[in-house]
Parts: sequence; structure tokens; C-alpha cells
Amino acid sequence: MAERSTAAVDVADNSGDEPLAAKADEATTDGTAEAQESAGTSPQDADDERSRSEAASATPDLHSGHRLAQRYRLEECVTRLDGFSSWRAVDEKLRRAVGVHLLPADHPRARSVLAAARSSALLGDPRFVQVLDAVEEDDLVYVVHEWLPDATELTALLASGPMEAHDAYQLVSQVSQAMAAAHREGLAHLRLTPGAVLQSSTGQYRIRGLAVNSALRGITAERPQRTDTEAIGALLYAALTQRWPYENDAYGLSGLPKGVGLIAPDQVRAGVHRGLSELAMRALANDGATASRQEQPCTTPDELAKAVAAMPRIRPPEPTFTAPPEYQRTTYQQGTYGRTPARPGAPVTQPVMAAPPAPLQSRTGKVLKWAVSALLIAALGLGSWQLAETLLDRDNDPGNPGSTQTNPENGDKHAPAPPKPLRIAEATEFMPGGSGIKQEDVPYAVDGKSDTAWITPQYKGYANFGNLANRKQGSGIVVDLGSVQDVRGIKIEMYRSGQKAEVLAADKSASAPSSLADFSQRLTKLATAGNSLEKNLDGPVRTRYILIHITELPPDGSASLFRGGISEISVLG
Repeated sequence: MAERSTAAVDVADNSGDEPLAAKADEATTDGTAEAQESAGTSPQDADDERSRSEAASATPDLHSGHRLAQRYRLEECVTRLDGFSSWRAVDEKLRRAVGVHLLPADHPRARSVLAAARSSALLGDPRFVQVLDAVEEDDLVYVVHEWLPDATELTALLASGPMEAHDAYQLVSQVSQAMAAAHREGLAHLRLTPGAVLQSSTGQYRIRGLAVNSALRGITAERPQRTDTEAIGALLYAALTQRWPYENDAYGLSGLPKGVGLIAPDQVRAGVHRGLSELAMRALANDGATASRQEQPCTTPDELAKAVAAMPRIRPPEPTFTAPPEYQRTTYQQGTYGRTPARPGAPVTQPVMAAPPAPLQSRTGKVLKWAVSALLIAALGLGSWQLAETLLDRDNDPGNPGSTQTNPENGDKHAPAPPKPLRIAEATEFMPGGSGIKQEDVPYAVDGKSDTAWITPQYKGYANFGNLANRKQGSGIVVDLGSVQDVRGIKIEMYRSGQKAEVLAADKSASAPSSLADFSQRLTKLATAGNSLEKNLDGPVRTRYILIHITELPPDGSASLFRGGISEISVLG
């Protein structure tokens, strides 16, 4: 019987509270240990043995139309090398395009590929192309991942020319932050090339092939953080100069001249942003580069992300407007309408404009002008008086429903101003059982960015946080407004739809509420939320603390796996 497992079945237990680092370390070392398991052999002998094994494991002979697990239909082979193949396929169950990596089950890297795919799926970070399935079945191992048809590879973006400073800044900022988050969980990419970075239609960058691409090709590194940092520096260098920062041409980009070494981007192309040029050299400093101000090199993605954040923000370029074409007089306005066109060779003569008639300068003309002026003034005054009288009559009419006259005796008041976002002083994780889930990621839910989120771990078997004893009251985020405020509404962007949630507020006299009973004021009913949870309250609620309470999570790629989270919280007052 074939062994089948979904993309995230390597959950150690249902608690979901165990950090991914331990699981990721186990996953990333699994394949390497198996590849060097032969006792008494040197590394060179192990490499020779691996080469012979790879030669014996041929690429599976599959074709378009072949179905995997009666669900994934192969459509087009996009890569075939080194004993594995990559396909564009269709998930017939969910009716969506997916990507599939295929290799034989006896391939020497099959186990390490499965382990890498499962550890990558456990990360669940939307900045990476998600692994959807990792399966061993019928002598085949295949990994299913997202397919983004509307995204554009960085290779294609660079083919059209260097990036603007703002676009290059967004690239290095987003990619370094994403890779820093991956390395915190013990995951490395090791093959971060222009083909591995995609730009979505909204301008956000997503990284594909985390841990999987290197496992497919058997790539390892003694210092994975340094390797990925230098790769990000190379991407920034290419974005600024449209050149690859090495002597060999690669990814459709020309390399640097041979024998000159690595030179700063602002010396390769004029007009390159000085701060970004120095940042690229600091990321590439491990490869022989030298920053112009002798600053310390960035050796980890986290150091690089902090260096980007410390830079002055680069604003997008001002939009350019093309001037409208100069107004052209028509032939009719020029006085040539209906005239016979001049014979060829005849001199062109400018039309003679007739002089305007002389104004009325006589005594009678002056009297006539004054009379006309007086009539116009009288007509304007009469019209204005009639209009004012009509408006006053309408305002004084008590039966007129459109009257805007206010009556203090009836308690009429002006319409209240629209609610505005209140400042959030602090956000913490709701921990009724005493233990947190992802406390370090809570700031992502109040940072004003919809592409970052507080995301729960993956739970198995039950939507109510794995039916764990310490999660009976669910989880969520408690927002501290700093002081008691008049809350008039809430606007919450959920990490994904299908979460069962409610919004509660603590009493205005509450101090550091920690249990569900401390939040006595209900702002929304407990219900299944969509992609967002919004509510304008009928009247202001006086409170300092607000709880976004989640009791059940939506499925995460499988009917038995569940995950949720919150992307952004806004409190209106």
C-alpha cells in the first residue's frame, strides 16, 4: 500500500506550541544524514556513490494528462534535469493551477526533498509560495506548491532595465525580512536567484522554493545565513545596475568585466542611489566587496533587514504628466473656410484680420452703456432677493422634511464626525491558559501593513485549536489603547476567511484583563468571519482594552489541518 501524507503532517503533536526550529533542523538534516550513511567512506567516496545512484535513478517517464492521486493532472513540463522534473498542473478537486516537482522514490535525495517540503509547509508565511502537498506514492515522490499565474519573475523585470530606487528598496526590504523570518525557524533557501523571486500584481514580492529548490539539487552550505544574505545582495546589485555581480553572465544579465573584481553599483551605472549601493556592497562584503564607508558587513538576513530599516525611507518617484498638445486654430477660425486653396508654388499670404469696430465714444453711447448697466444691476438684485425669500420660507416650514433648521427644544444635534483610527499603544496575545502561541508575531497585526500577520501554528484533527485543554477558550489578540477612549467601530483584516471570532471590550475601570470574563462588553456577535471583520457601533463604548477573540480555525490545505490568524487591527473612535 502506498504511503501518502499531506504537506504538513510532520506536526509533532496537537499543541502547535512547539517552535518550528526543532522540526526544521530535523527536516533539513534528514536527507544529508541519509546521503552520508555509509560507514567508513570519505566525503569524496560518498559523492561518487551519490553520482552513481543518481545516474541509476532516471527521471520518471510521465506525460501531459497523467494524474497523481486522482487529483493533480499534469499539463506542461517546465524543467527536467538531474533525475527530477517540474510541471505545471491542475488541481481538479479545487479547480486551480498548481506546480509539481516529481522524482523517483529511490532517488538519493527523495527523503531530503520530502523533509524540506514538509518543514517549509509548517512555516505558513504568506511571503513565500506555499507548499500544498508532499507525497510518496506508487514509487514516486512529488511536492505540490502554489502556482501564481499573475506574478512576474524578477528575471523578466530586470530584462526591461534597472529598477527605480524605490522599487529596489522595496525588493531588498521585503526579501530580507522574509528570509530573516525563515531563518528564525531554521529554514534556508540556498538558491535565491532572480528566478526564485516573484512580484505579484499588487507589487508584493514572494519567494518560491524555500528549502525545496536546494534539496532537489543537493545544495548545502556550511553557513546558510551568509549564503542567503549574499544572494539578496546580488539581487539588489542586479536591480540597481542590470548587471550580475560576478564575472560570468547569468539569468539574462551580463557579468562584470573580467579582472576588475567587484565594484560598487554607483560606479557601474550613473544615478544609482548611494545608500542602496553601499547596502549591496555590505551584503556582498563576504565575497570580496568593500563598503565605501567601511561599515560592518551584513552576514545574516536579519542584519540586512535592520540595515534597510535604518536607512532614510525612499519615496516613490513623482508621477509625470505629459503636457496637453498646443491648441491649434482650425481653418474656419483662421478665416480660410470656403476659400479656394492656393495653387502650387504660389506665395502663401496671411489672412488679413478686420479691425474691430470702435467702441461707442459719443455722448449717446455713454448714456446707453450706463442704462444697460443699471438694468443689469437691478435685475441681479431682484433675482437675489426672490431667491433668498424662497429659501427662508422653506427653512421656516415645519412640514418640510428637507429642512435643515435645528431646534434646540427638540434636542436636535449636528451629525457626528466620521470615526477615525485610534492610536494603539500595545498589543498582546490572549493567553487564558497561561501559555502563548506566537507572542513575538503579535506586532505584525498592528504595524499598519496588510502583508504581515500574526499566524497561529497548524493544529491537527480539531478546528478549536486541536481540542487542547489549555486552548478551550481559544486565543486572539488584546489591544491596549493606552487610556480609556470612546470606541465607535472596529475594522479587522483576518489572515484568512472561515475563522469563528468575536470582538469584546473590557469595562472602562478594568486594569490588565487576562481572562474571558474580564471582557464584559460585546462589540460583535460570535460568528464565522470572512476576510475582514468590520462593525460601526450604534453608540460609543468607553473602554481601554479590546479583545479580538478566535474560537475556531479554518482548514489549512486539508480537512484535518487547521490554521488562522489576524493581519491588521484598526480601532475607530
